[in-house]
Amino acid sequence: MNTPISSRLFQDAAPDYSNTSFPTPRPFQQSAHESLRQGFREGHRCQLIMAPTGAGKSYLGHRIAHEALLKNRRVVFLCDRTTLVNQTSAGADAYGLTQHGIIQAGHPRRDSSLPYQIASVQTLAKRGFWPETDVLIVDEAHTLHDAWVDFAANNPKTAVIGLSATPFAKGLGQVFSQLINAVTMAELTESGVLVPMRALSCTKPDMAGAAVSKSGEWTDKAAEERGMAVIGDVIQEWVKHGENRKTIVFAASIAHCKELCRQFIDAGVMAAVFTSETTAAEREMLVREFSKRDASLRVLVSVEALAKGFDVQDVGCVVDCRPLRKSLSTFMQMIGRGLRSSPDTGKQDCILLDHSGNILRFAEDFEQVYFHGVESLDMGQKLDKTVRKDGPEEFEAKGCPSCGHKPFRKRCMACGFEKPAPAMEVAEAGQMIEIAIGKGKGRKVVADTPAHLWGQVCAYARAHSAPEKQHWRARFLYRDIAGELPPEAWNIRTTPEVPLSQALASKIKAMNIRRAKAGGY
Repeated sequence: MNTPISSRLFQDAAPDYSNTSFPTPRPFQQSAHESLRQGFREGHRCQLIMAPTGAGKSYLGHRIAHEALLKNRRVVFLCDRTTLVNQTSAGADAYGLTQHGIIQAGHPRRDSSLPYQIASVQTLAKRGFWPETDVLIVDEAHTLHDAWVDFAANNPKTAVIGLSATPFAKGLGQVFSQLINAVTMAELTESGVLVPMRALSCTKPDMAGAAVSKSGEWTDKAAEERGMAVIGDVIQEWVKHGENRKTIVFAASIAHCKELCRQFIDAGVMAAVFTSETTAAEREMLVREFSKRDASLRVLVSVEALAKGFDVQDVGCVVDCRPLRKSLSTFMQMIGRGLRSSPDTGKQDCILLDHSGNILRFAEDFEQVYFHGVESLDMGQKLDKTVRKDGPEEFEAKGCPSCGHKPFRKRCMACGFEKPAPAMEVAEAGQMIEIAIGKGKGRKVVADTPAHLWGQVCAYARAHSAPEKQHWRARFLYRDIAGELPPEAWNIRTTPEVPLSQALASKIKAMNIRRAKAGGY
C-alpha cells in the first residue's frame, strides 16, 4: 500500500504476520483492493469502500491491515459497536492474525504493545486518546462518530479506509475524497453470494398523521402506537408464510419488541428480545443459541441492535415492523440480515414479510442501489434525506411478468427482468440502430447509435486509463460491446465528452469481473 504514512520500525522485534491463511479473494475483492492502492497513489488519503452485505467487508479490512502490517505499520481496525469487537477479533484469528490487541474496557486481550489493534470506538471516545496509528480501518463508516472523524482530520499522515454497505450519511464527502464501489447486490446475487428476496406486502399500520421527529422520521413512540394495532397480523402472517424459518423481526421500539416477542411465544414459537437493554451475557447466549443449525430459538426481535454486522447466514426470513419515511440505509441494513447465502443449509431465498410499507416506499431507490450501487457520496446522502410518501405507486399488480416476484416496478430484484424502454429511433448513415445488452424484451439499451457508444467508451477510457492507453482502451471496449471495431477515423482526441450511462457502466463492470475470473487480458 503506497501511502503517505510513516515508515517507522518497532523498537522491539516486530510480530511475524507472514503466517496467514486468507482465502483467495473473489475478483471484485481483488479489484476493490487494487482500486484502493491506486487511490493512494493518486493522493487520496481517506477512501471509502462500498460493499453490500455478504461482500466480505471484514475480510477486505483484514487483508488491507495485513498488507500494512507486513510493512511495519501500526493498524487500528475500528468497530462502531462493542458487540462487533469479538466478532472482528475472531475473524482476525481465523486468518492467522492472532497477534492483535483489543481496545475495549476490561477485555482480556488488551495488549497495547502489538501493532494491530481492534478497537471499540466507544472506548476510544471515553479514553480521549488514541494509540499510535498509521492505518485506520473504520467499519460501518457511515456512522460518523466524532472520535474517529476528529482523529482522521487531525492526523494527516494516517491513511483512513472506511467500509460500508450503506454510505448514505451527511458529511461523508467531507471525510473521504474517493468512493470505491466494490460490487452491486445484483452481481452478488447472480454469483450466489446473496440469495434472492421474496417480498410479501402484508397488513401494515396506518401512518397518516403520525408524529415526525426533527430528523424527518416518524417518532419511535408514534411507530410503536400504530404498530401495536397489527401485531396479531404479524404473528399470523409469519405462521402462514414464514415456514418456521430462522427469523429476525425489526420493531419500532423496545416496548414493541417485547409485545411482539410475547405474542410469538404465546403462539408456541420460541422467540427472544435483543435490544440495547439486553446484557452482554444475555447477548452472547442468544447469539450462540440462534447460530446453531438446529436452534430451538426461531425468532429474535430487535429495534436496531441486529441491523448492523449481525451475521447468521441461515436466517431465512426478515419481518419488517419498523415504518420509515427517509432512511433507505436503515431499511437496507435490516433486510440485509437475511440475504446471505448458506450453502450448508440449502437456503435458496429470503422471505421479507413487510408490515411497515417500507418495501413500497423505497422500491424505486432500492432498485437503483441494488443494480447499480451508489455513484457518489453526495448521491448516498440524498437517498437518506428524501421523504417517501405513501400513496399510489406504479407497481404491477400481478408482479414480475417473468417470474411473478412482488413487488415489481421496473426491474425485478429476483430474476432481473426489466420493462423495455421505448425505443429511441436515431438515424445514422441511413440506418436506425440501438446498442443493447441481452436479448428479447429484457435487453438493456446502452447507446442510441454507434457514435453515442464511442463517446461513452471514450469517457470511460479517459477516467480509467493512462493517457497513452486511452485510445486503444476505448477501441477494444467498443469492440467487446458492439462486436466490431469502430471506424478508423474515430479518434479519442477529437471526440467530445459524453456522459457515461449507468447501463453501460454496469456492463463494463460486469465485463471486468468476468475478465478477472478468466485471468485478465
